Amino acid sequence: MSGSTMRKEYSVPGLSPPISHYCDAVQFGNMLFISGIAPLDQDLNVIGGDDVVAQAEAIFAAMDKILKLAGAGFGDILKVTVFLTDVDDRTKINPVRQRYFGEARPASTLIEVSRLAIPGMKVEVEAVVGLPTAA
Repeated sequence: MSGSTMRKEYSVPGLSPPISHYCDAVQFGNMLFISGIAPLDQDLNVIGGDDVVAQAEAIFAAMDKILKLAGAGFGDILKVTVFLTDVDDRTKINPVRQRYFGEARPASTLIEVSRLAIPGMKVEVEAVVGLPTAA
């Protein structure tokens, strides 16, 4: 962690280990920046195999763990960026996303990419969160 008292790094127990030099999320003041979440298990195997819906489910379940550790929920997410290797999979993963977000509708960007960091990954999601302030 840097010398700044406003900065806090999160590494969530039970999530896949980082494949590079990063942490699961960084809090700065009342903002939380969630790293791109990959559908990976502890051994860096793709969860769900070739099933983009199962991969999305693993990603949003991991995001839920990160949010809870930071004292937030899906309604606090301000912006998500979704990376898909096939943009047509958007309609397949939307029901999973809607189940987790409920009525909350964050700003969102969808990007089709040629590939992701681990072979077999079809989707990755990052988020920016406005943390609730204590009353």
